[in-house]
Amino acid sequence: MFDVDGTLVDAVANQRRVWATWAARHGLDPDAVYAVALRTRPMETFAAVAPELDPHACLAALHELEDEDVRSGTYAAFDGAAGLLTALPPGSWGLVTSNYAHRVRGRFDRTGLPVPPVLVDAATVAEGKPSPVPYLRGAALLGADPAHCLVVEDAPSGVRSGLAAGMTVWTVNTPEAHPEAHRHFPTLREAAAEILAFATSTPAPRARP
Repeated sequence: MFDVDGTLVDAVANQRRVWATWAARHGLDPDAVYAVALRTRPMETFAAVAPELDPHACLAALHELEDEDVRSGTYAAFDGAAGLLTALPPGSWGLVTSNYAHRVRGRFDRTGLPVPPVLVDAATVAEGKPSPVPYLRGAALLGADPAHCLVVEDAPSGVRSGLAAGMTVWTVNTPEAHPEAHRHFPTLREAAAEILAFATSTPAPRARP
C-alpha cells in the first residue's frame, strides 16, 4: 500500500502553498500550520491550529484551494511511479492517503498514474495517520493479512501508522530513513524493483537489513 503525496506524486510544494494561503486568510503562521498538516488529516489540523473556527467552513475553504491546485498547479509523478504501478499485479495494491479521493484521481489523471480499486482517503476512516486504522482498512479491502502487507511511505506519521498496523514499512524520497522503518530508499525508483519483488513473492517474515 502506498501513500500518495510525497511518495508517488511530488506535490509537497503545492501542499505547502495551499496551506500557506489558508493560514494567511486566518492570520496564522504558515510554517506552524504546515508542520501540523504534515502529520494528520485536515479536520485534525484545524482542531489543533484554530480550534475557535468552524472546522467545516475551514475544510470547504481548503477544498476550494486544493481543487484549484489540482486543476492548475504544477506537479509530477515521481520517477519510476508509473512503471511500478503498471507492473504490480491487479488487486495486489492500493492507496492510503490523508488526502481526498477525488483529488487523488485528479492528480493521477494529470500525471498518467493508474488508480487502483482500493483507495483509502481522509473520508474513509474515523482516525487518520498515525493511527493504524487507515492501513488496516486498506488491508481489509485488499483481503490481505496485515503481517503480509508492505507500506511505502515518506512521512513519519505514515510510518507510525503502518508499523502500528503490524506491517512492513519502507520509506522513500527522503534523505534520511525513519529510525523505525524496516528499509529506506532515497528515491522511489531505487525501491521499485524491491517493491515489485515483495508484491509478487510468497510472504516472508519481516527483517531489518
